[in-house]
Amino acid sequence: MKEKVWRVAGINFDHFHMGDLLREVFDHPLAEIVGISDEQPERMEDAQKNFSLDASKVFTDYRACLESTKPDLVILCPSTKGHAEWVEKVASYGVGILLEKPFAASLADADRMIAATQASGSSLAINWPLRWYPSHVTAHRLVGEGRLGDVREVHFYDGNRGPLWHGVGKIELEPTAERKAASWFYKSEEGGGSLLDYLGYGTTLGTWYHGGEKPIEVMAMIDTPEGLEVDEHSITVARYKAGLSKFETCWGTFTDPWTHQPQPKCGFVIKGSAGTLSSYDCESVVTLQDAEHPEGQTIPADVLAGPQKGPIAHVLDCLERDVPVEGPLSIEVSRIGQQIVDTAYQSAIEKRMLPLLD
Repeated sequence: MKEKVWRVAGINFDHFHMGDLLREVFDHPLAEIVGISDEQPERMEDAQKNFSLDASKVFTDYRACLESTKPDLVILCPSTKGHAEWVEKVASYGVGILLEKPFAASLADADRMIAATQASGSSLAINWPLRWYPSHVTAHRLVGEGRLGDVREVHFYDGNRGPLWHGVGKIELEPTAERKAASWFYKSEEGGGSLLDYLGYGTTLGTWYHGGEKPIEVMAMIDTPEGLEVDEHSITVARYKAGLSKFETCWGTFTDPWTHQPQPKCGFVIKGSAGTLSSYDCESVVTLQDAEHPEGQTIPADVLAGPQKGPIAHVLDCLERDVPVEGPLSIEVSRIGQQIVDTAYQSAIEKRMLPLLD
């Protein structure tokens, strides 16, 4: 029998990661881009050119796109504030949805999205790009194998020079004051700021490393530079039964981790009852410290292939096998990550420790 070719549409280009995700569809042997849609046609020009899309596949009305192309999977990249609205719009068509991080602007919005997809029978996966870094996947494997014993602490530091320093494909841009003023990344009402941009990475993958455990209470502090309405630096401390974990976000690292690792390094350090493990973004190894190797043992990162290579390959494989996505892409793990983010955000406003919100 001829293998199914999956029909994929990209809707809403608020987040520049849309171009990267469409590239994965374009390169997938059993997928095709059947349509793209955005209310601002100029934001689709690069995608139309890069993927040689006929004008008949380009829409400014998402409904026309969905009704004309009948996709199996829709990639959504709206601003954080718009996640719930756009998932509800698209879920009503009963299609699979891959939503670019973060999960939502709030836990209430996350629950709206879960309810909308469950009511329509749509599947929902949340893409956290750090999930596809070989080092972090290797770290999870080693944790699962018990190489660290019981996980007691997860330390996360991540970010970049700022969201306006780069565009699709990490092409470098100049973050002028005018661009900041126009960007949703710097608007509080749109869900901007480093905390909402990056904290979900740490708390969601942190939940993955913690085996799905929830913290008991959370405390956070943010720094909002003069002249801006959103933070560019945040530190969150979460208390679990086993101890404290820390999640730090930064727009303003000295270098971007995909070019040169800044100091502190971006990534994770995990401490267990029997060892420690460092796993940094974009690095080809992880370092395990245990009783046999107190000086630290360098372990090559796993080679990711097939359905584990990236979000498009993984989600299409799950659709093919009719199984739910797992780990950070799942609503179960991402919802816990969102609980921590919501509590941290409220803690930063109230300037006090809070029990985990629900």
